[in-house]
Amino acid sequence: MAEQDRVYMNPLPVRIWHWANALAIVTLCITGAQIRFPDVINIFGSYGTAVSLHHAAGIVVVLSFLLWFFYYVVITRTFGKIYLPTAKDLQSGIINQALYYFFYYFLGTRENPHKETPTNKFNPMQKCAYVVIMMVLVPVIIVTGLALMNLGPLREFVELLGGVRVVAGIHFLVACALGAFLPTHFYLATLGHTPLAHFKTMWTGWEDHSEH
Repeated sequence: MAEQDRVYMNPLPVRIWHWANALAIVTLCITGAQIRFPDVINIFGSYGTAVSLHHAAGIVVVLSFLLWFFYYVVITRTFGKIYLPTAKDLQSGIINQALYYFFYYFLGTRENPHKETPTNKFNPMQKCAYVVIMMVLVPVIIVTGLALMNLGPLREFVELLGGVRVVAGIHFLVACALGAFLPTHFYLATLGHTPLAHFKTMWTGWEDHSEH
């Protein structure tokens, strides 16, 4: 007989940030594609409409990033514990997790080596990915995006970075990297004890654990 227990994994501020950020990033990807390829993609009508929506979604991402950072660093003070990989994660955790994802998961011969808790949500591979994404890629795309939005007052800063074409190129390449992360993130979210378990957790905050 299975014994059910529930763990409050994601508090309300985290869930609000997650879904607001997800909606904004998807909007950025779609509007950005129309801005980059206006002759091929025309989802939002005029070019100006796509630019306006892109700017609005970008501001949402900036605000959500600041709130995310403030929440984990100042309010809960769990940023390092949740997001930064430990020495053990780097030495053996990444390898064990990779073997599980790419091999043992499909054979069904071993359980996930990472056990989620409210203060240890992410496995070693996720931690490393989030360090790159949240600490490198997102700040870069925010800085380049704000620079492109304010070319007048920030022209000297843009020139310091190499000019408009260089800044726009960096912004586009980082956007492609973040866009490529979305299907990977979606796929990994289906690898819970049921395909929708992680989605449910991010919606309700609670996760059900079963012990047989």
